[in-house]
Amino acid sequence: MEFLGYFGAVFTPMSMLILCVGTVGGLILGATPGLSPTMAVALLIPFTFHMDPAQGLILLGAAYTSSVAGGAVSAILLNIPGAPANIATSLDGFQMAKKGEAAKALQMGFISSGVGGVFGILVLIFLTPVLAKWALGFGPSHLFWIAILGVTIIGTLDTRSVVKGLLSGCIGLWIATIGYDSIQGVERFIFTDHLEGGVHVIAALIGLFAIPQVVEMLEHGRTPRTVTLMAMEHHSVLDSARQVFAKGRALTIGSIVGTIIGLIPGAGGQIAGIVSYDQTRKFSPNRARFGSGEAEGVVAAETANNAMVGPSLVPLLTLSVPGSPTAAVLLGGLLIHGIFPGPNLFTQHAPVAWTFINSMLVGQILMMVFGLYIARLASRVTLVPQPILAAGILVLAVFGSYSVQSSLSDVFVMLTLGVGMYFLARFGFSAAPMVLGIILGPIAESNYVQGRIIAEAGDGLFAYFCTGTLNLVLIAICAASVIYSVVMEVRTRRLIAQLQKTAQQEAAT
Repeated sequence: MEFLGYFGAVFTPMSMLILCVGTVGGLILGATPGLSPTMAVALLIPFTFHMDPAQGLILLGAAYTSSVAGGAVSAILLNIPGAPANIATSLDGFQMAKKGEAAKALQMGFISSGVGGVFGILVLIFLTPVLAKWALGFGPSHLFWIAILGVTIIGTLDTRSVVKGLLSGCIGLWIATIGYDSIQGVERFIFTDHLEGGVHVIAALIGLFAIPQVVEMLEHGRTPRTVTLMAMEHHSVLDSARQVFAKGRALTIGSIVGTIIGLIPGAGGQIAGIVSYDQTRKFSPNRARFGSGEAEGVVAAETANNAMVGPSLVPLLTLSVPGSPTAAVLLGGLLIHGIFPGPNLFTQHAPVAWTFINSMLVGQILMMVFGLYIARLASRVTLVPQPILAAGILVLAVFGSYSVQSSLSDVFVMLTLGVGMYFLARFGFSAAPMVLGIILGPIAESNYVQGRIIAEAGDGLFAYFCTGTLNLVLIAICAASVIYSVVMEVRTRRLIAQLQKTAQQEAAT
């Protein structure tokens, strides 16, 4: 219970001011398409140079936790995930907004984020030593199969067609190979100079989600909006809280999945959100409603991607191994202040370490409070006329893509992918599997190459990747995920056919 002795440092006037500023700033940055949590934390590191180490880390930690939750704002309102971690949130959140439930979706999202975030930080506090040893047991072969598991899951999320979903994921994997091979340095699919640096995930994320949405808005022109201010303003926060806690299955699955994924170095919140969404859908009696505005999908995704935050710091603080890209940036923030993570962190720098962790726990509560207030105001975005909203989204898309690397090539790539996705969507393909294929591709490839090098010095490729308890479990889950989704699609099509046949018979009589 050593951490209790350092709570007082969090509640000093300066620390609370920094915590509030970091939380609000993180929510705004997270809600801006293209500004990921990693970028939000990186942008704030220079401001910590002249701060006390504990206060500097409080600012970075607050921005990390709130930017993950803030990405739900644009995901729900505009169908543009603020970060890859919010991709699963957009699947049902945007559909809820289209039905006039934008405020409800945002409220439930922030409450779920708070629940998952608090759970994750408590895991960080109480189980750090045990979970760090467990996370260290994941090698290249395990991480490779986890990436493949992500591909199979994201491919089967498209309830209309498992085949098209898997093809979308494969297209994403192919896009991830464009550029120079990071291991051998050879060119791959560089058709133009704009592709020499590869396809940046932020540019792809913005293009695949934002541009099709812009084109669709422009197609509708000045068609009257069906969403009304009355439908959004009159939803009680207490009602949203009751509905969230009534969905215990989604909260439980999201918290557990987020914790496990967070502990695995390199996995990230995007995998946590999508795996939690998929598992909740499979266990839900209302699985057919997912993708059409099911609130349980928003709860599952937002709980998981925030529950991931705390555990992702476990390997960082105890083993100097970042559990996520944002944790890697936080490592830089620690080193700048002369703090070296490792087994001695909680003995040599206990005040700084515990103050930082405690501030993240308080920050989750503040994030939920500020987020609920922002939700009421942000829902007004849906009342903006379609052409004006489309122009605003396009400006943000161009700004977000260019700001990643200050490169016009990223803007051209973003626009090209967006236009291509617009036409693919007409044939039933989905953007979510494609984006996650782009994200998971480098993870799968780098771990496969590392595993192959290790295997050549051991018992061979097959023995390294296909033997061992954990490898076999992951392979079985991959196979079960595909088989289950195929079976469910066949059953759904048979049910639809039966209903149509019954309707025709009743009409004939």
